[in-house]
Amino acid sequence: MQADLFDGSRDNIINMQLFRSHVYHMQPDRGSAETDTIRGISWTPLPENLDTAETLKQFSSERVWRAGRVLYSALLEHAPALIRDRKHHLKTYRQCSSGRELVDWLIKLSTSVQSRSQAVGVLQVLLDEGVLVHVKQELNFQDRDTQFYRFPEEEFGVEPAANEKEREEELQEALLLLIQMGPDALLTMILRKPPNQRTAEELEVIFEELLHIKAVAHLSSSVRRELAAVLVFESHAKAGTVLFSQGDKGTSWYIIWKGSVNVVTHGKGLVTTLHEGDDFGQLALVNDAPRAATIILREDCCHFLRVDKQDFIHILKDVEANTVRLEEHGKVVLVLEKSPRGGPANQGASGNSHKYTVMSGTPEKILEHLLECVRLDSGCSDLTDTCMTDFLRTHKVFMPTSLLCPALLHHYHAEPSEGSELEKAAYSLNKKQKILRLVGQWVSLYGALLKEDPIAMDFLERLTEGVQSDSRLTSMLREQLQDHRKTRISESSYQTSSPAQALNHLNWFTNLEERLGSCQPIRAQDKVLQKYFRPDHTFVSLMLPVNVSVQEAMSSLVNPGGNQVLVKMNSSGDKLQLKLDATAVHTALGLNERLFICTADQVDKLTPLKEQLGPEEGTTDSLEQMSSKDLAGQLSDYDWELFSCVHQVELVYYIFGQHKFRGATTANLQRFMRRFNEVQYWVATEMCLCSELGRRAQLLRKFIKIASIDSQTKPKGSIQPTRG
Repeated sequence: MQADLFDGSRDNIINMQLFRSHVYHMQPDRGSAETDTIRGISWTPLPENLDTAETLKQFSSERVWRAGRVLYSALLEHAPALIRDRKHHLKTYRQCSSGRELVDWLIKLSTSVQSRSQAVGVLQVLLDEGVLVHVKQELNFQDRDTQFYRFPEEEFGVEPAANEKEREEELQEALLLLIQMGPDALLTMILRKPPNQRTAEELEVIFEELLHIKAVAHLSSSVRRELAAVLVFESHAKAGTVLFSQGDKGTSWYIIWKGSVNVVTHGKGLVTTLHEGDDFGQLALVNDAPRAATIILREDCCHFLRVDKQDFIHILKDVEANTVRLEEHGKVVLVLEKSPRGGPANQGASGNSHKYTVMSGTPEKILEHLLECVRLDSGCSDLTDTCMTDFLRTHKVFMPTSLLCPALLHHYHAEPSEGSELEKAAYSLNKKQKILRLVGQWVSLYGALLKEDPIAMDFLERLTEGVQSDSRLTSMLREQLQDHRKTRISESSYQTSSPAQALNHLNWFTNLEERLGSCQPIRAQDKVLQKYFRPDHTFVSLMLPVNVSVQEAMSSLVNPGGNQVLVKMNSSGDKLQLKLDATAVHTALGLNERLFICTADQVDKLTPLKEQLGPEEGTTDSLEQMSSKDLAGQLSDYDWELFSCVHQVELVYYIFGQHKFRGATTANLQRFMRRFNEVQYWVATEMCLCSELGRRAQLLRKFIKIASIDSQTKPKGSIQPTRG
């Protein structure tokens, strides 16, 4: 198992192995007369034949058993009446509890358990580990009055009594662990069921999981829903098991859910290795041909999601039958997929119960299709299709404003060539109203970011001039701006302009919020304080634009023509010389990275700053005096302020590369990521700097309590992921 920690830079991912083949001991320096300090990390190699996977499995199992003991003790303390003799179908089951009563009790026990499905997941974890046992040895936990379960008291008995505060803390720790493991256990339980026995809620759980599996990422939502209804869970315990051999008849398509396999062919031997999220076996089904390779399990306990041939072919036929391709001049310009309007629940509805979703096409044709589908009878916040929102959020990737704005103006002024004058006028008015609805949504999504785009502002000005010449369009736009304003007021606590101003002036931006928090969004044209260090660790502070290039920054630091370079260095001493055309390097710095200005021959002599090496003393004394609730509240409030400064489109810039979008910035997203890393490393640092084992245990409990409180806030704070 690996935990991926990012240090604030997308290109600098650190993979930390949680369980290595060494035992680490934290040893205080007892020989010093000063306060105990951490001398360093010493390690003792474990035997070479140690099975790391088995050790991890055993460690996880022991944690679940401990959590089960705590939960059983809580059950005996708070609801002992749930454990009693039960009669069902003339048979008596001794000292057990019903599934429904256990779920009800868990929900009442803690606010951390927020739904019945979450409680079922917790109990399924206990059932999988044998901490909870079905009276008939069934593997799936069922939330029913007629299904009975018992804790094997003879194996772990009752935990020794502790004071009330310690019992409560142990209970919260146990629940946090089980809640974290619950979703995987619940999903495995659902997948073990025969497909025809899965409920609509369970199919939705499988569908949500498919969103995160690489092998089906390219498929549409409707196809993934069909897959969720037919997937079969298949597992194999031992490495070396042959799943199928080259030349066998193709009967199924496989997706690796857990584990890895080797692909072997005659003559070539090992061809490749496939891992979690990869798939295989599809080719033989599509071509109705024998298997082209042999698949051998590479490790123990591999889990697969299997689609049998009959279901696979059926889905393929459905996809083809529901796909519409539009061609112009012999080329496909638009691909649409027909699906039930409003999801599978409306499949039997009468009337116009289907919609067409854009799968691919040219930007111009997609825009034309979206304009045709805009509904004028719906509210501003009621989008008829998420495709419109997705198009507007991502249009800069494939249709920048320099292309989008002229295209919209072309559609706005286009006149139909056929029909009566009355029909032409009605068609033209309808098209203009749809464009205003789409542009209004565009302005609502981007907000003040459009003010920084001169092309967009020129387009909005020209569109407003055209609207003001028609009283019907003017009235519609005023009403639309007012609806947007009401929606924003109901969804946020931000201040907006007065309704009179929104009604009396055709200003697209009258409904924008004015932030009241202490944190303000960083705009592309803003200047921020930037530090540049010299080799002797002195520094120069400058107010420079967020997106300043390396060359521009250096021209402000040194005289042109010198042998100076700008270097990024982390706390380990790793150095990277930055290219002159690189931009926004300061906001993209990792948590322990700094910028150094020096000559080329000084690069190898650079050393990290003392502040990069981290603190030498912890703050345990101060933390012990602070309220966990107050700490969690402060963390959550500040995290939310930072998060609310991040615009949705920044994620698009970050994924595709900020340098590809003129005038774009990801500074707010980078700032939030840096804060996330800051909190994660803060927790780890405080734990390592606390040399007394007893106090370290108390500190760990405090962080767990903070995370528990934080998990109940909406939105969740940055310390929430540390619970794992």
